[in-house]
Amino acid sequence: MKTIKLFIIAILFFTVSSTKAQVSVDVNIGTPNVNVHVGTPPPPPAPAPVPVWGPVGYDEVEYYYLPDIQVYYDIRLAQYIYFGNGKWIRSRYLPSHCRNYDLYHGYKVVLTDYHGHTPYTYFNTHKVKYYKGYKGKPQKSRGEYQVRYDDHDHHDNDNHNDHHGNDHHDNHGEKGHNGKGKH
Repeated sequence: MKTIKLFIIAILFFTVSSTKAQVSVDVNIGTPNVNVHVGTPPPPPAPAPVPVWGPVGYDEVEYYYLPDIQVYYDIRLAQYIYFGNGKWIRSRYLPSHCRNYDLYHGYKVVLTDYHGHTPYTYFNTHKVKYYKGYKGKPQKSRGEYQVRYDDHDHHDNDNHNDHHGNDHHDNHGEKGHNGKGKH
């Protein structure tokens, strides 16, 4: 009887061992060969998401400096970089005091000679060389001007009709209402 028990235990042990081996083999079947791509360079990274408000002709740059609001734009990461609360901040959005800034018509200084992660290292030089109101050579934006609406804009849009019922929606391009006010 003892021999039969040992024999059954041995069969169960063998069955469990072979099942594990099969599972291991099954798991590895169809797995791609890792060595297939050895020696081939990896595919190039996707091109940077150049903003539609960016100037035409500068596809390879990494940063813009927006002198009117003293903000950098990191093209690779699609982030604004600005000084606030005693430190440099990276954000997908402009700081609240610049939310009405017209990115399409505001001047962009293209930083062609800087490659790194901290363009603000040269902020003291940039703010003097590219002062508020600075205009270099003429620029054309990549895309069409887009009207942005946020909570503040909706409040402003309520005032487009004057007291005489005249509609002023066509006056956006006139001086003083182009989104380039002091910030």
